[in-house]
Amino acid sequence: MKEYSKEILKDAAHRLLFDMKEEQYDTLLKEFATIIKQMEIIGEDETIENYSPMTFPFDCQTTFLREDVPSIPLSKEDALKNAHSKENGQIKLPKVV
Repeated sequence: MKEYSKEILKDAAHRLLFDMKEEQYDTLLKEFATIIKQMEIIGEDETIENYSPMTFPFDCQTTFLREDVPSIPLSKEDALKNAHSKENGQIKLPKVV
């Protein structure tokens, strides 16, 4: 299994455009060690191949959908009447990077 060091975590944080305090990196490194140990314990189970990977920890039933009832959409004027800032018939939003 790949070894994780504080330098690798710092590089990953830098690539994600954030930084942490030195003691936070120490805590994160300890948490990684715990997660790695747990993954190794799970990997030692011979019956693990009998199970399919989970994408969500709970069973979700999505057998209910609302009825699609056609209605008259809002006019552009009604849709824009409460907008604080408008430009060219659209809502003007601040630039998001």
